[in-house]
Amino acid sequence: MRLDDVIFVLKALPIFRKVEPEALRLLAFSAPRRQLRAGDILFRKGDLSDGGFLVLEGEVVLDPSDNGAPSSHVFRAGTLIGQAALFAPVDRPATAIAREPTQLLAFTRELIERVLDAHPRSALAVREVVAEDARKLAATLSKLTV
Repeated sequence: MRLDDVIFVLKALPIFRKVEPEALRLLAFSAPRRQLRAGDILFRKGDLSDGGFLVLEGEVVLDPSDNGAPSSHVFRAGTLIGQAALFAPVDRPATAIAREPTQLLAFTRELIERVLDAHPRSALAVREVVAEDARKLAATLSKLTV
């Protein structure tokens, strides 16, 4: 996938929708690509995260029970795995397995911080998306505890 194609995919993600073009270009250029074969494990349930992954080609399935059972959690091209892990270390809630040959970009927290530090307007845009996600989560949780 060409650099401009990766930027187009990033721009389509809500978290990066309002990020400046220069910041998107830096992310797309700087993030290392990972190739997985069918059956390769991207990460295991309980692993401490160091960032997230953008699926460029192929499919990754999440196995929350870590027992190989079929899962409806499938990430295809253009989807982001581990958005929260872009900003904070979290335990992986499931094992991620490539269902077929898969190409990903790996976004470490360090890379995200470096790019957002260099592009404060982009950092503000990302902050607004994360804040809105937190508000939605809080609203959902308040309905569950009532």
